[in-house]
Amino acid sequence: VQPVESGGGLVQPGGSLRLSCAASGFTVMGWFRQAPGKEREGVSCFDTSDGRTYYAGSVKGRFTVTRENAKNTVYLQMNNLKPEDTAVYYCATEYCNAGGRYYADSAGGSWGQGTQVTVSS
Repeated sequence: VQPVESGGGLVQPGGSLRLSCAASGFTVMGWFRQAPGKEREGVSCFDTSDGRTYYAGSVKGRFTVTRENAKNTVYLQMNNLKPEDTAVYYCATEYCNAGGRYYADSAGGSWGQGTQVTVSS
């Protein structure tokens, strides 16, 4: 089942946004982003097998992943946003590549449709 993201929008530098990803039955969930003209970048990796979350260096200390099991939803809380955080953000089940953690299951994984985050004054 394809995960579904929501929560993107326009925010001023220094502001916050929370993205949501509705998904269930996964082992690993990754958040990725892709800015215009740039390659896709792994932002975080939430691994249920060890209960850890891994973050890219560019967002560590500013972004936090949490999970609400009752709603089958994983959140990406983004604080102190910067213009360089502007991108389309995707969540993916059974894919991640951030903070030294890599996982890819092409047979069982699925990508969301993406949500736009724009950081601008």
